[in-house]
Amino acid sequence: MAELSEDEFQNILSVENKCTRLNLNENIYGTFAEIGAGQETVRHFFRARNPKGTIAKTLSAYDKDFSDAIYGLDPQNRYVTEARLKGMIDYEATLIEKRLSRKKYPDKLFFSYANTVATIDWAKKYKGHGWLGIKFQREPKQEYSEIILHVQFHENNASQQQISLGIMGVNLIYAAFYQSNDPKVLIKKLYDHLSTDKIEIDSINFRGPVFKDVDNRLMSLELVKDGITDAVMFSKDGNNILPANALYKKNILTLRGSFRPVTNLNLNMYMTSRKLFLEQEEVDPENTVTIFEMTLNNLKAEGEINEKDFLDRADLLCASGQTVMISNFQEYYKVVEYFAQHTKKELGLAMGADNLVDIFNEKYYRHLSGGILEAFGKLFFKSLKVYLYPMLDEKTGEIIDSSNLKVHPRMRELYNFFIDNNKVIDITEYDRDSLEIHPRKVYEMIREGNPEWEDMVPGLTAKMIKEKNLFSKERASENEA
Repeated sequence: MAELSEDEFQNILSVENKCTRLNLNENIYGTFAEIGAGQETVRHFFRARNPKGTIAKTLSAYDKDFSDAIYGLDPQNRYVTEARLKGMIDYEATLIEKRLSRKKYPDKLFFSYANTVATIDWAKKYKGHGWLGIKFQREPKQEYSEIILHVQFHENNASQQQISLGIMGVNLIYAAFYQSNDPKVLIKKLYDHLSTDKIEIDSINFRGPVFKDVDNRLMSLELVKDGITDAVMFSKDGNNILPANALYKKNILTLRGSFRPVTNLNLNMYMTSRKLFLEQEEVDPENTVTIFEMTLNNLKAEGEINEKDFLDRADLLCASGQTVMISNFQEYYKVVEYFAQHTKKELGLAMGADNLVDIFNEKYYRHLSGGILEAFGKLFFKSLKVYLYPMLDEKTGEIIDSSNLKVHPRMRELYNFFIDNNKVIDITEYDRDSLEIHPRKVYEMIREGNPEWEDMVPGLTAKMIKEKNLFSKERASENEA
């Protein structure tokens, strides 16, 4: 995250002052349920003035049998999950409504806060992670709104992780009541007195009447833009999903692009590369996920990221049933490193021949002490394969694939090594007409109202672009406004 200015730093309330303000608000009243590490958040409220003003109940169902008895059995017999967290805040919110009469407390703003976490283990093999959430009202008797987030711990000591978790819990409760008008600001405020070196938010979802106009995909994008996390994912329904869950022990095939819009070239690359990927003996189709990845650089092609433009692209990908990842990984080897954190299964990258030329450009690896050799050691992780879609030399009409691709002479021997070891697989069942499609030209045709673009994109994509007037000059003007 960007460094705070002196004025911004001075305007941050202390943790104690946040708790005191909440405690002294005669209407804010709720429960704290914290399992896994301890009662990290509520202890701040007990230490501040007037804790009885806010705390209706606090509990730590540390024993698994007690937790199951209160919140029900988890289908997968797991406890640090989003389902467990939602069960906790739903149960406690229902309970407080049952036990406190609205006739007696007509102006109360009820909330239920919960966390379920696993801190670092004694062998320091697992760093730890957890779920935090709050269900709250900003108006009396209002339908509840929710903020649910997942965190990864980066500190190497359980007690330090507990401290960070407690601070973020206070920040979350305070932000829900006093800073929820602007979720982008709220996300930043979760890091008051914290840093991403200590605790990382890699998924966040907002729901309910307070956030009725919030698109959670934009909130995902905000996490990456602010440097809070390296990558976020959302599913075809547009909801943010936890990358660790989506990628865990999966075979992963990924396609990178700007997808502005999705073209027949993108679609054919996806279909042909996936067919080859699934032909591998080790790849189980039922345990395989395909990721369409956009980097921040993809989204910044024309300067600052345009949120409506981003959502247009996301809508097209989601409508076609794809899982989308937004990352700040400029180099491909960083994508592979990221996936390797979550799986030891097969990995595949589908790319065009022009992208492979870029990969063998040394300028991208000067920041590494081991240069391009270090990068390629990380890129071709174990059994990773590149599925190469050919390109057309428009001057000569020649089809360029791995056999005649031109790389710098210094890179030729390294390139041949990976070709000879079957790390680059040519896609031979490509669509010849798709080679003449240039996504940038398609985008310009849409803007200029040239109908020829319709033959260059999938039918559903064309239908949505026309119905919603996506990527047109009128839409661009609307975006700028």
